[in-house]
Amino acid sequence: MAETKRPNIIFLMTDQHRWDALGCVNPLIRTPHLDALCAQGVRFDQTVCNAPMCVPSRYSMMLGLYPSQCGVRHNTSFCASDDELPLPPLPQRLNDLGYQTAGFGKTHWYIDSRIAPDIQAVTSRRGFEVRAQARGVDPLSNEPDEVQMAVHSPEAHARYEAETQKFGIGGESPAGYAGLTSQLARSETREGWLMDRALEFLDCGRDPARPLMLYLSFDFPHAPFNVPAGYEELYDIEQIPDMPAPPWQEHPAGHVGRDARRADTWETLTPLERRRTTLRYYALCSFVDDLFGQLLERLRKMGELDDALIVFVSDHGEMLGQRGHHFSKYCLYDGSVRVPLVLAGSRVPQELRGTVDSRPAELVDVLPTLLDVAGAAAVPELVGQSLLSPPCRLGSFCEMHGSGYGKTEAAPAYMWRTSQWKLILHIPGLMPGAELRLDETGGELYHLTEDPHEWHNRYDDPACLKVRENLTRQLLMHLACAWSRWPRTTSRCQLEADAAAE
Repeated sequence: MAETKRPNIIFLMTDQHRWDALGCVNPLIRTPHLDALCAQGVRFDQTVCNAPMCVPSRYSMMLGLYPSQCGVRHNTSFCASDDELPLPPLPQRLNDLGYQTAGFGKTHWYIDSRIAPDIQAVTSRRGFEVRAQARGVDPLSNEPDEVQMAVHSPEAHARYEAETQKFGIGGESPAGYAGLTSQLARSETREGWLMDRALEFLDCGRDPARPLMLYLSFDFPHAPFNVPAGYEELYDIEQIPDMPAPPWQEHPAGHVGRDARRADTWETLTPLERRRTTLRYYALCSFVDDLFGQLLERLRKMGELDDALIVFVSDHGEMLGQRGHHFSKYCLYDGSVRVPLVLAGSRVPQELRGTVDSRPAELVDVLPTLLDVAGAAAVPELVGQSLLSPPCRLGSFCEMHGSGYGKTEAAPAYMWRTSQWKLILHIPGLMPGAELRLDETGGELYHLTEDPHEWHNRYDDPACLKVRENLTRQLLMHLACAWSRWPRTTSRCQLEADAAAE
């Protein structure tokens, strides 16, 4: 890039935020501050995550590699020490470029010790100079010298835990999705507490001599849906539609079936009761939007947005009752894999502001985009591309290896998605012995423009065999090209290329 001054980078993130849960996409939803970012920047409306669950998706985004390249493929795997990281993560790369790096909220570098009680971790902040997390004291997941809600604000933390205890770990239970109107003050919610820590940092800890990378990552709208007071009143339940019912009763055989994430209790509820869940999800989107707006206003008044790139993204989506009362994620359908991605701020070229970019974007594109804007040299190992460069990908990729919560890892499922079609290839059963069951490989094929709900699998439709073959070839060669980038040892041609670049 021609400019040598490094802009501020404001990184806003939510958890389990559907791609269409924005007011500019769905007028029923009230997210005026995020809508303003879309109006002032560019929204990538076909973005997918690279793994449909928190931990591998965030690792993939922060490292710029696919989950299989990171070695983090599901929600119970992680890099327990920095020595296990295949490449430097985003905050470390920006810190090395001279950025003051401040991270508030969830990164999911580490996992809850209740999930992995026998694993030891050597935790670090991984490039963040300032760190705050709104979770309890857990030796497996807490980072050195971070501010912890349980220590900094023990009474608020205790009240939050008491209100959400009945929802279970992760909150993705039928009760967690049914939700409630929270009795907590704003500062007693995890999001409000993190927001306060970010504002304190801007008031007292900001180093004006360096560019800023501020990362603010909320758990909402992830379940449980304990909605702060006042936000449900933004919506009229009579205007909230029930999820459309598929033309089949039993979930068809595919890469996921009738599992624990399918909330059977919803079949016994009335449409009004089901719509209440959707309303509460939308209300949580409005709550985080309100907090993001407050942060951006403070940054604007401080002059921190005069030269800045603002990123808004989520790690994966939420099925929210689609495909026969399927909730959460852990599948390769659009409700789970599509995410919002917005670039805004003064560093977005004028001609791109207020536009929608429909290229097949992926979360691995975030890191090369930010390095591009920061004026860093290109990193050839990364599988993504700068989103401020011309498109150079035929489709988008996502992989799934089960949730990780079983005793044995599931056999893989891969997705390849274009503007019109989606192909899913999967091997049934568990990973051990999967290579001996290749003749059992199954598939799903959906015409997204004609069948946006992904109800009609056309994998075995004779009229679609040519499409299926072409998409399979694209998927195979895309992975071959991606995996040729990393890992690799130094070769003669690489040395010659480096010398030519110098």
